[in-house]
Amino acid sequence: MKRSTLMLWLGAGVSMLFLGLLLRKIDGRQLVDALQRLDWRYLAAAVAATFVSYWLRAVRWRLLLLHERPLPLGSLYPAVVIGYMANNLFPARLGEFVRAWVLAEREQLKVGSVFASLVIDRMLDGLSVMVMLLLVLVNLQLPPGMDQAAVMLRAAGVTTLSVYLCVVLVLLLLKARPMQTLRLLALLMRPFPQRLGDRLIPLAGSFLSGLRLTFSVGNLLLMVVSSALIWLTATLSIDLVLRGFSIQLPLTASFFIMVLLVFAVMVPAAPGYIGTFHVACYTGLVAFRLPDAQAVSIALVVHGVGFFPVILVGCYYLWSGGISLSRLRTQATVQGTGQ
Repeated sequence: MKRSTLMLWLGAGVSMLFLGLLLRKIDGRQLVDALQRLDWRYLAAAVAATFVSYWLRAVRWRLLLLHERPLPLGSLYPAVVIGYMANNLFPARLGEFVRAWVLAEREQLKVGSVFASLVIDRMLDGLSVMVMLLLVLVNLQLPPGMDQAAVMLRAAGVTTLSVYLCVVLVLLLLKARPMQTLRLLALLMRPFPQRLGDRLIPLAGSFLSGLRLTFSVGNLLLMVVSSALIWLTATLSIDLVLRGFSIQLPLTASFFIMVLLVFAVMVPAAPGYIGTFHVACYTGLVAFRLPDAQAVSIALVVHGVGFFPVILVGCYYLWSGGISLSRLRTQATVQGTGQ
């Protein structure tokens, strides 16, 4: 069995397990009743906030690619949306490779250079999540009995921060001492199968060739501001869904749920983070003493806000760009496996 097929089945199994555990907790009639109480005006606003968040990602991505040339948002924004659509449809988070390929094709850029900018893009997201986690732990008063959850969040935050700091260190070394770093990487890969090293070393070299990021103070400030707005609007989408169910919680509660969701999507699962996403959202909601049926209903709607609309809009951008879904999947697999 191919590794990609194995990972797909593993992710599907994890998703079904989490969904099964979640749906066992509720009665179907209670779930339908809770969904019928949703104010659809808030749902529409939540979808709008989600797409504003994607547009802000396009703005930040433009700043990361200024070393190439000032790219039009008319190319960046569709690539962002198509990338998120691909994450909902394809396994193994291939949306990042899709996003890089779509923009590179449209603007005649090197895929390695575009993908290098996305690595920095994800690092900015990681640091933003760390800031959110800090704000949640400092400002959010969790209900009684949630001390263990706070400890787990701190542990997850420290672990994730450590990983990001290691990535930053490797990037700095690659930039400052490229040949020495590649030799060190080859030395570290000796205990592993040769095929892995043969794939990883050229990939690191290709990434290095694309890592030509130069920042002015003004651009750095804009990146910080855009990162804050990206996560604020994404979190606002959760808050709007809560209000659509007539639930009044502080915005910090939505940030708490968002942090849980970020950690949840790191777990291998089926495309679209089915199961893991829902359980994380449900866990955050029941922490505030919401009934099970209502918590599951909200989790389904929050997931749906970031799932169905982006697929529809992404398909429109594929059609307008003359790209078939099968070709997109092929390119995603090729780019993702480095073939």
